[in-house]
Amino acid sequence: MRPLLHFTAESGWINDPHGITYRDGEYHAFYQYVPGAFRWAPNCHWGHAVGPDLMSLRELPVAIAPGDGDDGVWTGSLVRGDDGGTRIFYTSTAAPDIGIGRVRVATPADDDWIVWRKGAFIVDAPAELDIVAYRDPFVRRDGDAWRMFVGAGLRDGTATALAYASSDLESWRYEGIALQRSTSETEPVWMGALWECPQIFDLDGRAAMVSSVWDDDVLHYAGYAVGSETGGVFTAEAWGRLTHGPSYYAPSLFADAEGRPCLLFWMRGIGGENEGWASALSVPYVLSIREAGLWATPHDDVIRHRGALSTDGTTPGPVADVEWTGSDRGRLDLVVGDAIAASLVRDEGALAITVGGATTSIPVRDDVRILVDGPVLEVSTGIALFGARLDVADAPLSVRATAGESRVYPLA
Repeated sequence: MRPLLHFTAESGWINDPHGITYRDGEYHAFYQYVPGAFRWAPNCHWGHAVGPDLMSLRELPVAIAPGDGDDGVWTGSLVRGDDGGTRIFYTSTAAPDIGIGRVRVATPADDDWIVWRKGAFIVDAPAELDIVAYRDPFVRRDGDAWRMFVGAGLRDGTATALAYASSDLESWRYEGIALQRSTSETEPVWMGALWECPQIFDLDGRAAMVSSVWDDDVLHYAGYAVGSETGGVFTAEAWGRLTHGPSYYAPSLFADAEGRPCLLFWMRGIGGENEGWASALSVPYVLSIREAGLWATPHDDVIRHRGALSTDGTTPGPVADVEWTGSDRGRLDLVVGDAIAASLVRDEGALAITVGGATTSIPVRDDVRILVDGPVLEVSTGIALFGARLDVADAPLSVRATAGESRVYPLA
């Protein structure tokens, strides 16, 4: 069963979203793509999709493919310069040491961003650091100049975000380590030995860093830091974990149509060889800082896909937006057909979610929002997100709650 609102490629494997840009009334979304595959392979391409919102994307031709000096075209970012020109900064990898990439630039050959021309290699891993992994440039405006952050792992187990500066998006100067943390540090959250896709940005008058937590070829979750940043140096005042469950990874920062900082995630474990496609993109989330932590709530565009409120707590198929409010304790079951697809048990500050026999406990500070889209489950508690695969039939969905109020909306 293919999800209705979560983007999937027509065929093949996808992972990290990146370069998400709102332009001329549409969102352009790029993503890692391996044609003809059902699992990750190093010969990644930049896939491309466009739509009026990020749940209505239509797939376009591949934007950037391996070749011309790239064995793989990995994650990066897209910026639009003061001159109106657009640039993609991406990770170029080459065998055999694919873990240490180089940053390369590409520019569009047409106004629709369909065809891209590869340009120069602009940044290499700094020789003065003992680096074992280097990838995922993130570029943003910093006053009158530009700032680039690149994820790196050092041989001693330190995860880092490296800082670069430029006045023209062409010549880049390495300025040192923006933020680092040892894999031996576990409190209040463990942040791994490499930050994939580290992104540092301004949020609600503070600085925030969000990244993927990687260690020894295992992809864990999305973590973050909140603090202050000056001149490419980030001072962390709080650390946290944003995502839970087996699915979320590779958060990608973007500005929505209103200019608000948002995240989109890669969702693992959705689809596979039997379906002919693998992995999906999440719904978008709007970011804020509350209680010194990073909060993520489903974007308003999700509400725009709602139908009328269900009067009996059911929907014709397993595609629904559920709000669970009004109680600090209780249980809510998602029933598809005659089977319980997922159970959520709230006990004050914790929410235990059971899917496929596995139970995950996540913190909860707010009302609970549950999105079901066929094989995709997303749960938001404000301060935490949970994502997982649902093995469900195309059958009616019903919601049963022992406490509080549940409001069920079909999605279309």
